[in-house]
Amino acid sequence: MKIGFFDSGVGGLSVLNEAWHELPADTEYLFYCDSDHVPYGAKTRDEIRLYADEAVGFLFGQGADAVVVACNTATAVAISALRKKYTRPIIGMEPAVKPAVEESEGRRILTAATPVTVHEEKLKKLLARVDSGHCVDLIPLPQLVLFAENENFDTPEVENSLRNSLKEYRLEDYFALVLGCTHFNYFKPVFRKIFGEQLTFVDGRHGTIRHLKDVMGLAERETGNSARVDCLQDLSDRFHTVFYISGRPVEDRAALEHFMRLLNRLEDVRSV
Repeated sequence: MKIGFFDSGVGGLSVLNEAWHELPADTEYLFYCDSDHVPYGAKTRDEIRLYADEAVGFLFGQGADAVVVACNTATAVAISALRKKYTRPIIGMEPAVKPAVEESEGRRILTAATPVTVHEEKLKKLLARVDSGHCVDLIPLPQLVLFAENENFDTPEVENSLRNSLKEYRLEDYFALVLGCTHFNYFKPVFRKIFGEQLTFVDGRHGTIRHLKDVMGLAERETGNSARVDCLQDLSDRFHTVFYISGRPVEDRAALEHFMRLLNRLEDVRSV
């Protein structure tokens, strides 16, 4: 089984990391990182639809049996058109508001995403359906996407930027933070520092991979396996993954080491 993953940038690696943990060991992966056009949150809807179509078409052309759109923004804008065009399974993502509301018992929830996702009709309809108590607030955090692309995670610059964005919010009121962009998983330690230990993180990675397993009839993987990348050879030999940047095979050592560091960062913050 060959599964394609597509994101505007490196955020989708967090979904790939989840797949490595949950899917059978012999699964093959294609990861398409659209670095030529990141960040999608600053693009028009027509541009996002075009980029998403190019990426998904490319992955199916490389033999993917299914594609995961590992990008909340691309899912919100383009998933309907993609499913009309392609016959093979396409799995999308949306901010995990529903499970957060179900766990909250009426406590407040903050959902962080890109500006496009925050303002898209898809999220508004989701909130209307699941947030009857009006306990969910939304905040766009576009700056985190480029911080993640540049491996800028735990610096004063990142913390100050987040504190400035959050200064109008009573942080102690929030039970949960919904990570509505796959790039935001890298920043769990700084979110924890700002909000405090009481904060619960909710994101859609596990639910997305669970849905993929159901659609494709994939077996459960034994728990307890590590997804830490010890060397570049692991990417192909142990994790059976081929990377593309906007349709170009990634063969440059520096670029592969960039992906390796990001994947290991995700492994390190997994339990935060």
